[in-house]
Amino acid sequence: MVDADLTFVIVGGGLAGAKAAETLRGEGFTGRVILIGDEREHPYERPPLSKGFLTGKEERDSVFVHEPAWYAQADIELHLGQPVVHIDRATKTVGLGDGTAVRYDKLLLATGAEPRRLDIPGTGLAGVHHLRRLAHSERLRGVLASLGRDNGHLVIAGAGWIGLEVAAAARGYGAEVTVVEQEPTPLHQVIGPELGQLFTDVHREHGVRFHFGARLTEITGQDGMVLAARTDDGEEHPAHAVLAAIGAAPRTALAEAAGLTLVDRSDGGGIAVDASLRTSDPDIHAAGDVAAAHHPRLGARLRVEHWANALNGGPAAARAMLGQDVSYDRVPYFFSDQYDLGLEYSGWAPPGTYDQVIVRGDVGRREFVAFWLKDRRVLAGMNVNVWDVTKPIQELIRTGAGVDPNALADPSVPLESLLG
Repeated sequence: MVDADLTFVIVGGGLAGAKAAETLRGEGFTGRVILIGDEREHPYERPPLSKGFLTGKEERDSVFVHEPAWYAQADIELHLGQPVVHIDRATKTVGLGDGTAVRYDKLLLATGAEPRRLDIPGTGLAGVHHLRRLAHSERLRGVLASLGRDNGHLVIAGAGWIGLEVAAAARGYGAEVTVVEQEPTPLHQVIGPELGQLFTDVHREHGVRFHFGARLTEITGQDGMVLAARTDDGEEHPAHAVLAAIGAAPRTALAEAAGLTLVDRSDGGGIAVDASLRTSDPDIHAAGDVAAAHHPRLGARLRVEHWANALNGGPAAARAMLGQDVSYDRVPYFFSDQYDLGLEYSGWAPPGTYDQVIVRGDVGRREFVAFWLKDRRVLAGMNVNVWDVTKPIQELIRTGAGVDPNALADPSVPLESLLG
């Protein structure tokens, strides 16, 4: 068949799906491109939802991947506010919630992830929030502003990236903030205890209270409104609003019902894909938060829930759908902004995978680069208020070569010189 006779369907109206559609047209594909999203909004980026848009520094229109008119100009057919309810691999169709069946020759699943829910009494109260979608951020933005005006209290369950960024935004509005976290430090499962204390100190300096080693057991309220949050060690925290920031789960229900191979939840879950982001069905690919891809350089299967993975994974999947030779080997990357602290993190080094943390620079001044090493090989690097070093950090990770820890810690030694 020539391109014009083919139909490529993208399920998921986020960054991965939008960039995949853009790439198909950019690579010269002339067939039908149908993008289906269960939200009525045009595809948008998620980082502003806990950063610039939430803080009020960015306008609503800034979050969208493309101007609305772009889709018609690029001949992308949009089905917005329309969930896909099933995939029929035998007939190569997807069924929509309104009963419509859409045929595909190639299918991309970019269904993303959804917030994990607190399974405790009181989560039905009006003041309990999650943050994943634009509507969530709009609602929470108004809540934070109101809390700031009224000296109200926000309790956040979870000290991961979302929890910390919302804490910073809330303090910017003047709200009182308490963060409840089961681990002994923030971001414990991401950067380990060595650097976790830094984030404790930063937030405490801005008035955030932490309650470590505990979890929420009940949210109490009256007349549908939140009054307090209780923890399993008997503490009760005043609260006018509660944010559940306890992680996200990949949206794999469609893939599971279609019989595609999944990754066990104990290993992070997601749709299993190869290095070309192809699922167990050769005509179906997956990208973004939902895809658990074998990383050819890191030698592990990873599911990465960050902006850069959607930005780069969507185009990689689109090229693979076109039959191009694709090996998706991007080093995982994300960024965060909290108060006057900006950072970039590259690589993958959860606790238990590294044997040494090397710091170059001054942690006290919060201008440094941290490296996580295993057998003198760099697994990950995080630059804090130090810029233009992401490229050499990622190259150190890619090469897998042994490095001298003393040279790595010495700011006078250019990182590029350690690449060999």
